[in-house]
Amino acid sequence: MRTKLVAGNWKMNGRLHDNAALLTSLQLTATKLKWGCQVTVCVPCPYLTQARAILSGSPVMWGGQDVSEHGDGAYTGEVSAGMLTDLHCTHVLVGHSERRALFGESDQGVAAKFAAALGAGLVPILCVGETLAEREAGITGEVVTRQLDAVLARSGVAALAKAVVAYEPVWAIGTGKTASPQQAQEVHALIRARVARDDAAVAGGLRILYGGSVKAANAAELFAMPDIDGGLIGGASLVAAEFIAICAAAA
Repeated sequence: MRTKLVAGNWKMNGRLHDNAALLTSLQLTATKLKWGCQVTVCVPCPYLTQARAILSGSPVMWGGQDVSEHGDGAYTGEVSAGMLTDLHCTHVLVGHSERRALFGESDQGVAAKFAAALGAGLVPILCVGETLAEREAGITGEVVTRQLDAVLARSGVAALAKAVVAYEPVWAIGTGKTASPQQAQEVHALIRARVARDDAAVAGGLRILYGGSVKAANAAELFAMPDIDGGLIGGASLVAAEFIAICAAAA
């Protein structure tokens, strides 16, 4: 059985005082309740040291929001996979829709970042998903498969045994709109079927998260779908009570 995973993505949010309250609440609750799911928070790089200090020794993991495809060197402003592992990160987001849309990351560039993360021992959370125009054009499956295929071509299907995939319909991120559980399940099943074409065992063990305006009110219904193995949580991960309720729904 696949263990559910809830990953918080703070995006470009946070201040030291507010972070401390949020992380401490999460750490105390997770330690007390011993959830049956895994929990990680992907925080902005300046706050990774703070996350490590507060969450060390607790069940909650922490990770980065992006990683360079390059190793250390003359890449001003970039963050290497080795820097993330230095701070004991376990996970890192790659290919988030905002990185693809706002910063022009290509499928091949995302695949390179995925490989760099994996090579350093991080668990890449590979984000895939379609825009509203692509959904309305009926090409959701083509878009998601293309994004996934770029990683498969670069790293091979066995790499997905050490990774997580997150399906995030772009039209549902931060908009308040959410794919229905049935809509989300349909794409999750498509992703698993694509991986199964190459390796059924890897597909069976692959955790596929849903991301797109997940809230405490809709988490349980989404997570009940057979191919939804948790969530990639944006805005709700910044509110302790809301994020904790989502983790409880996964557990």
